[in-house]
Amino acid sequence: MVCYKCGCRLSEHDFCTACGADVALYKRILSASNRLYNDGLEKASVRDLSGAIISLRQSLKYNKNNIDARNLLGLVYFEMGEAVAALKEWVISANIRPKKNIATDYIEMIQANQARLSSINETIKKYNQALMYCHQDSADLAVIQLKKVLSNSPKYVRAHQLLALLYINSEEWEKAQRELIKCSHVDTNNTTTMRYQKAVERMLMPESTAAGNKNSVSKKKASGNSVRYQSGNEIIIQPANVKEPKGIGSLLNLGIGVIIGVAIACFLILPGQIQSARADIDEQLRSVSEKSDAKTATIDELEQKVQKLQDENIQLSEEISSYQVNDDTLRATDNLMMAVSAYLADPDDLDGVAAHLEALDGENQMEGQEDDDSQYKTESYMALYNGFVETVRPRLVEYYYNTGYENYRARNFEDAIPDLSRVCQYDETHVNALFFLGICYYRTEDYDNAKETFAKVIDDFPGTNSASQSATYLAEINNMEQ
Repeated sequence: MVCYKCGCRLSEHDFCTACGADVALYKRILSASNRLYNDGLEKASVRDLSGAIISLRQSLKYNKNNIDARNLLGLVYFEMGEAVAALKEWVISANIRPKKNIATDYIEMIQANQARLSSINETIKKYNQALMYCHQDSADLAVIQLKKVLSNSPKYVRAHQLLALLYINSEEWEKAQRELIKCSHVDTNNTTTMRYQKAVERMLMPESTAAGNKNSVSKKKASGNSVRYQSGNEIIIQPANVKEPKGIGSLLNLGIGVIIGVAIACFLILPGQIQSARADIDEQLRSVSEKSDAKTATIDELEQKVQKLQDENIQLSEEISSYQVNDDTLRATDNLMMAVSAYLADPDDLDGVAAHLEALDGENQMEGQEDDDSQYKTESYMALYNGFVETVRPRLVEYYYNTGYENYRARNFEDAIPDLSRVCQYDETHVNALFFLGICYYRTEDYDNAKETFAKVIDDFPGTNSASQSATYLAEINNMEQ
């Protein structure tokens, strides 16, 4: 402990022996800061992290230059998943004491691992996105984002608590309890966690006191004609002093006589009837066997005829397919050649080029052929097609976007959808075309495609204005479907 005025080491006296300054109150303040630091250290050692944060913050209020308290506060924040708050404390600590400070090692450890740093940034973005979904009443999307956050940062206490709160709101009590247990493993004495746990346990645990009182009363109730027992939640009533009714012996004798009569009938009468039934069954089996042999011969003959017809059908189908492939090859090659010819004749004639390429795409869709499986698309054909499309792609994107956007502005949403779809086909990074396409689907009440398109904008272009507006539209669609 050094003097705040001259920097000399202090003795046991209440004044500085070097400059004579009164340091009694100064010593008390530093002692209180150290005492609170020790309290925070003890709480952190038993994982009472929220209590440790309170003590360490109070310690820094008394002495902002308490390096040990500030470094420990950063470690507690980092353990709870609050990486930004931890870095803030370590940076302040490193600025107060640049040399021989373990905070510099903590900062370098995080900055050296770029994957860890990018994971922290991604975790913060997704947590903020989940909060935005909560404000928009999109609980399902918020749950998905929080699960992604916890997969990157399993000890993020606030994410666990928010996820548990969402489960409580949807009355999924067991899931909420699991999340709160994970919170308590990280921070054993968190007030928010304990309050949520109390609410969940009140819904999951039965009222044992009331049940115990009821059971004690039911056990005492016993009339003269019955005795009651309780097994779990069930009450069993057993008659007491039951007397055997008169005439039971006569009924028992009658039952024995019936049983003896049935046994005599089984041993004397049934064998002859069984033998006769077997003879009839054998005769029927012979008759059925003869008919089956005749039908089997007829079936064999018909199967041979069917096999022959199937072979002829396969041969004819192969011939028809070859003719069809040749016809498709001619049509596809002709459309491609006309598109190239139109571009060579006039590079500004985008209407003609687009029309021929659309006709080429229409042939593929009409024949139900995939690009990779088309028999007529040889290596030379694909080289010409890909080279030509790559040459005219930027101008086609501009052409289709302008046409689609004009229809969108004119509120001709059904006419705008094909052009905007082709923009996305030629340029997957065109965020405006993808966003306007989602709005067109929304306005034409094609909500399935609208949801898929808005979700793609959010996933592929996070942080943009289009992604924010897409999230709003997606929330409106979800609200309408509920």
